[in-house]
Amino acid sequence: MWVASRLMERSVQGVVLETERLVFRQFTMSDVDRLAGLDADPDVMRFITGGVATSRGEIKDDILPAFMAWYRRPGGYGCWAAEERFTEEFLGWFRFHPRRGGRSGEIVLGFRLRKAAWGKGYATEGSRALIQKGFTELGAWRVVAETMAVNLASRRVLEKAGMNLVRVFHQPWPYQVDGRELGDAEYAVSKGEWEQLNGIKHRADSDAESNHS
Repeated sequence: MWVASRLMERSVQGVVLETERLVFRQFTMSDVDRLAGLDADPDVMRFITGGVATSRGEIKDDILPAFMAWYRRPGGYGCWAAEERFTEEFLGWFRFHPRRGGRSGEIVLGFRLRKAAWGKGYATEGSRALIQKGFTELGAWRVVAETMAVNLASRRVLEKAGMNLVRVFHQPWPYQVDGRELGDAEYAVSKGEWEQLNGIKHRADSDAESNHS
């Protein structure tokens, strides 16, 4: 009963997506300290700022208002707080929104998780759920993501989520980050590729069930 009541309460707190272990909800201004704690970890920020923390003032005045502005726009896109479904522990955030300068329906996927949440499959689980939502509910035709080429952990997540390496490229970056000279890796998956991948999986599952019946 407690779990059911908490999930019902969450339904009026801006929950946009639930997976087996995750809940994505809209950010509020009460999340300033959660985001400040996330960005204060030099390991979390290693491939973003070279370990430099984001100031609380920047989060309060710029980052959080930008996140929350998405909720006033049509389309169902945005950046959401990710929580463990039953403990409500704050894990980090996921973003899923149209690519700036991209074609209509080309969507950017991104995520940032606390170090305590690494290695548990949360990033892959959340990414897969957003990709599915994009193709089945939001009218996306292609999902893209970028990470530093040297960031092997993030690259593995994108690959497990069904995305493919498109290119390695170089772009200006305001921070000194180890491995910057190796460039950035762009990954993508189209709706057709995603449908084919899931169709192959479903057939494989059916064959496996038949072989064990």
